[in-house]
Amino acid sequence: MKITRRVPVPDDRFDYLCNYFKPASKVPAFLNIVDIAGLVKGASEGQGLGNAFLSHISACDAIFHLLRAFEDTDVTHVEGEVDPVRDLEIIREELRLKDEESLMKNLEKLERTVCRGGDKKQKPEYDVLAKVKGVLFDQKQHIRFSDWSATDIEVLNRYLFLTSKPMIYLVNLSEKDYIKKKNKWLVKIKEWIDKNDPGATIIPFSGMFEHNLAEIEDPILKQKFLEDNNVHSALDKIILQGYKALQLEYFFTSGTDEVKAWTIQKGTKAPQAAGKIHTDFEKGFIMAEVMKFNDFKEEGSESAVKAAGKYRQQGRNYVVEDGDIIFFKFNAGAGLKDAKKK
Repeated sequence: MKITRRVPVPDDRFDYLCNYFKPASKVPAFLNIVDIAGLVKGASEGQGLGNAFLSHISACDAIFHLLRAFEDTDVTHVEGEVDPVRDLEIIREELRLKDEESLMKNLEKLERTVCRGGDKKQKPEYDVLAKVKGVLFDQKQHIRFSDWSATDIEVLNRYLFLTSKPMIYLVNLSEKDYIKKKNKWLVKIKEWIDKNDPGATIIPFSGMFEHNLAEIEDPILKQKFLEDNNVHSALDKIILQGYKALQLEYFFTSGTDEVKAWTIQKGTKAPQAAGKIHTDFEKGFIMAEVMKFNDFKEEGSESAVKAAGKYRQQGRNYVVEDGDIIFFKFNAGAGLKDAKKK
């Protein structure tokens, strides 16, 4: 079973623009999170939810690896006892084994056409998959740990290998451990991740704490609860790190009618960013009039930003930066039109 949640990305800049313009419509950036039932040992061979589970992961762009680090006699563990380091090893291996299976099916097809049939057109793709085989079979590693060229990545993106996806580790603690900021497994988990996935993001949180916090409807009582326990919710951090792992950012269109955050990949140029609003904006792109959010906040208004010489007209090669406030101009064929939104 899988449950998909669409959660807004928290951003003080978006909140500031909404408070400033007081628009009729507010549309933040969103992160789609798919909650998938747990993976068990032998899943690559069909155990548990098996192939259904792994196919759900294939459809995702990144993975939140949720680790249980709390004891609860009312919540059973499929392996009989809580051991998050063992679970890390199991998940790591099951994902790799499933990629081995997927790889060999595709590699065998290419071997017939390239090695035996002499198909030169598919030779580059075959070479990339042969390199993948070396990583998965010989090195027993995940694909994302190897170095890949831009051309290699184009090939990899067609196959949706599980071990090529970015991974963030979420350590689920008991409410008591989360508030105390102590847990017997945290050091061991960090040691394993530092060795096997150096530089990866680890976020301790407590599902029970977040549930109990959400049950407090009064914002004043909620804030008092946080202050009394000298703790805060981890949800914003989890969402932001997930967004970051996908190499996403957003620009704003803003006014009294609507403030909206438009999600784009890092490195997106102005015409393609305009295309996120409407395809006509990209086709007829003329220019992007850009304010930096910090300049807008510092100067206090659009006219003040212009007076300070910080309002820029950018062309087709401009790479949009996170938090840009943009006013696009485009030619729709019948004449010049200005647009901030759909």
